Amino acid sequence: MAVTTSDIRNGLCLRFNNDIYKIIEFLHVKPGKGPAFVRTKLKSVTTGKVLDNTFSAGHKLEDVRVETHKFQFLYNDGEYYHFMNTEDYSQIQLSEAALDNPGLMKEGEVVTVMINAEDNMPLSVEMPASVVLEVVATEPGVKGNTATNATKPATVETGAIVNVPLFINEGDKIKVETEKGTYKERVKE
Repeated sequence: MAVTTSDIRNGLCLRFNNDIYKIIEFLHVKPGKGPAFVRTKLKSVTTGKVLDNTFSAGHKLEDVRVETHKFQFLYNDGEYYHFMNTEDYSQIQLSEAALDNPGLMKEGEVVTVMINAEDNMPLSVEMPASVVLEVVATEPGVKGNTATNATKPATVETGAIVNVPLFINEGDKIKVETEKGTYKERVKE
């Protein structure tokens, strides 16, 4: 099915340059002089490569029909990430390129997998907006260093490194924004 630039939105999958791309960012631009256009950032679902592209207003694009299913993350074997469908218990494996921020995904996490309806190939994985992770290693905070927005690196239970405020200590649970991989808040239990 063909769509136009007015239908562009984040997460839309489209066929472009003999590959399937997912729109991760877009901006409609209407300059004072000249025609309007849409500036986009596209991520290849096969290679993970990100490219910038500009489409003129009204340009026809070929979108890819996708279905979304809930999958549970099982484990990472070093090369592939393994997921199980929560409805029929079938399993799939995806390369790291198909995942937006795999370092923040812990075992048992339920994610949304976008699947190409034409050939049942998994295209991409959408994680929840934020995840709660435990800090396993960080330098101890120094009392009195809270006047500025200073941060320090902390390793969370998945192995990812997140910059956190100085008052965060080992054993604390923190909420991390998955899109940017940034600290959001400390979680009280």
